[in-house]
Amino acid sequence: MGAHIATSRPKPDKALVDIVDYTLKYKVRSKEAIETARACLIDTLGCGLEALSYPACTKLLGPVVPGTVVPNGAKVPGTQFQLDPVQAAFDIGAMIRWLDFNDTWLAAEWGHPSDNLGGILATADWLSRTAVAAGKAPLTMRQCSRRW
Repeated sequence: MGAHIATSRPKPDKALVDIVDYTLKYKVRSKEAIETARACLIDTLGCGLEALSYPACTKLLGPVVPGTVVPNGAKVPGTQFQLDPVQAAFDIGAMIRWLDFNDTWLAAEWGHPSDNLGGILATADWLSRTAVAAGKAPLTMRQCSRRW
């Protein structure tokens, strides 16, 4: 027999708990913050849609198995694809960052704020489509901003 593998996880550290609490509980009340987020989202989507004019980008997109359509799946903007949320997150992320591959945020790390939007948009769309299929209301942008 092999060695015992522990299946218990340690409690998350305080910094991680603080970040999650802030994310879930903070309420954005600033009109300027909402408008800035809206402008960033529109710019990000614009970059993604422009990337669709590059064949090197579009050949990366789509289902792993050609022709697959996921019922209630997340849609990839500007394409015919309706995918599972993981593949849609990759596709949307690839589109978003295609023209910004050398663009970094002015911070110590190399990340960029739009790096997270592929996952956020795919998950929100999948959650909304799943809710509608179950006879519930879809998410609104304001609800998404409170969730993430």
